Parts: sequence; C-alpha cells; structure tokens
Amino acid sequence: MKKFLAALLSVVIAGSVLLGGCSQQSSDTSSAATTQQQTEQAVLEDSKYADESNWAYFENEQSDKKADVFFICPTVYGGSDGEYNMSLSDEETKESFVGATNMEKGIYDDECRFFAPFYRQIGLSVYTMSEEFRAEQLETAFEDVKEAFEYYMETCNDGRPIIIAGFSQGADMSIRLIKECFVDEKRQDQLVACYAIGWRLTEQEVEKYPYLKAAQGESDTGVVVTFNSEAESVDSSIIVPEGIKTLSINPLNWKTDSTPADKDENLGACFTDYSGDITKEIKALTGAYIDSERGTLKVTDVSIEDYPSGLDIMGEGVYHIYDYQFFYRNLEKNVQTRLNAYLNAA
Repeated sequence: MKKFLAALLSVVIAGSVLLGGCSQQSSDTSSAATTQQQTEQAVLEDSKYADESNWAYFENEQSDKKADVFFICPTVYGGSDGEYNMSLSDEETKESFVGATNMEKGIYDDECRFFAPFYRQIGLSVYTMSEEFRAEQLETAFEDVKEAFEYYMETCNDGRPIIIAGFSQGADMSIRLIKECFVDEKRQDQLVACYAIGWRLTEQEVEKYPYLKAAQGESDTGVVVTFNSEAESVDSSIIVPEGIKTLSINPLNWKTDSTPADKDENLGACFTDYSGDITKEIKALTGAYIDSERGTLKVTDVSIEDYPSGLDIMGEGVYHIYDYQFFYRNLEKNVQTRLNAYLNAA
C-alpha cells in the first residue's frame, strides 16, 4: 500500500510540474507575442511615413472605392555633385513630384484610393554614372519605397485589392517591390496588377521570381504590365540597352507577340499637365507592334521631329516620356478591365 501511495504521489507531482511548465510556456508565448506586437507598433509609429507630409497622396479615408493604388513617381530630381538622391525636405522638387504624379493619376484613380509616397529617388544625372554606383543610390530610393509600402499595408490596406503602378524610375521601383514584398501568397492574391510602364522586365527575372508574372492578355491579374516606346530605327536605349530583351505587352491589342496594332485601335493619346488636366487629346494617333528581337514597343505613326525624346540621355527616337501619353485611354480602360476581372473572380 505504501508503495502504491508513493507511486501515486510521484505521478501527481510530475503532473503538477508538467502543468506548471505548460502554463509557463503559454505565458511566455503570450508575452512574446505581445512584445512583438508592441515592437511592430513602435516601428510603425517611428516610421517617417507616419507623417502625412511625406506622402504626395495619402487617401486613407473610408470609401466605396473597390481597390487601392500604390503609385511610385518617375524621376523629377535632376541631381547634383554630392547630392545624388532627392531630399525629402526639398520642397521645390516635391512640387514637381506631385505634378509628375498627377500626369498619370487619372488613369488609375476612378475606382481606387490613391497612395503615392515621396521617396529619395535618384537624380537624372545618376543614370549617366556607372552601374555599380547607380545601384547603390537606387537602394537608398528603394528603402523609402519599401518602408512606405509596408506602412501602407499595416495601417491602411485592410485586405483590399492592390494595384502597384509607376513610371520610369517608379516602374523600376514597382518591379523591385513585387520581388521583395509579394513573396507571401496572401499578398500575391491581393495584387490586381503591377503597371511598370517605362522599365524593362527580363526573362531571367521572371525565372528567378516565379510570382513575377508578365502579363499575357488584357484581363489576366496578378501580373506585370510593361512596355517601352521607341521609333522603329532605335536599336538601343538607356532603358533597354542593346543585347537585352525585355518582356512587353502591346497596350493597343494586348498581345505579347509582334502582331501589329493599327492606329484605329488607339482610343486616345492624352497629353496632360502638372495638374493632371488633359490639355490635348488625339484619337488614333499611332499604332504599335512589339519588336521580336528587343521586346520593345515600336511606335509606327509619329515622327521623331514631332515627338522629340526631350532628354539627351534617352537618345533620338526614344519615346520614353510619351509612354503613358500615347496610350492613355487604352491604359485607363485596361485598369478597369483588370480590376473587374479581379473582383469577378474574387
């Protein structure tokens, strides 16, 4: 009997220790979770993007709009010796930043809340420097874009569909954002599309990042829409250097092969000012087709004289600054098409 009681007592004691251990472990886990939440909250509060003055647009109000746009501005900063990245306190350049954003904003914001952070973008002069040096400065720019995006996701998104959009340097940042911030399948499921207009996307990148999907038609979702406009005579540019092939989609017929689109398929070229107002609209301005070797978008019905590149570093016949303007109405319609396809599927 004594042996039985001793054995029973040892079981009770062991059970008490085990239960105590579980209780302590549960407490530790809960404490760790609370600490992590507090840390994350402190990081959000400490972010420079908690200050709305660091946003060109921050439409975080209740709205019936069906999705959000996170827009990344093209290059507006010229750069100077020793000042390779735009300062967030440079009020003069920030005015141009808002203006350049306005030029494309109308394509996206009919059914979407609009978010556009100021960021330490690189100056135009940096594109004439070595690739190694440029890469360092672009990392600084991307640090801001990523911080702003994560702040938006944690404080504003609330599970809403997302359109990522940008132009030129902003398109480069958009593709980087997909690579780094959409690894998680939940994020991928929220992506309506990424409009990375005016930057290259290569087959090697798509192979390395399987969730970085090039658009294949007018209504597929979770994809990257990109193209680079140039004259038929161009064989190299700073955006798509000779020897590199970019993946593109034709914004007139939404094909990825060389099928030509006639200018009658162009719903309207719109030329906008810094307020976002359309100052001139031309229907059926130009057709286009994709170059089978370069992957660029060859623009067929305009002249280099009438539409100069406007930037010495671009070179003659590179219609980079017109990427949005030549195909404005087609892009506007396509944003709605992809959003409808996403919402219908959801």
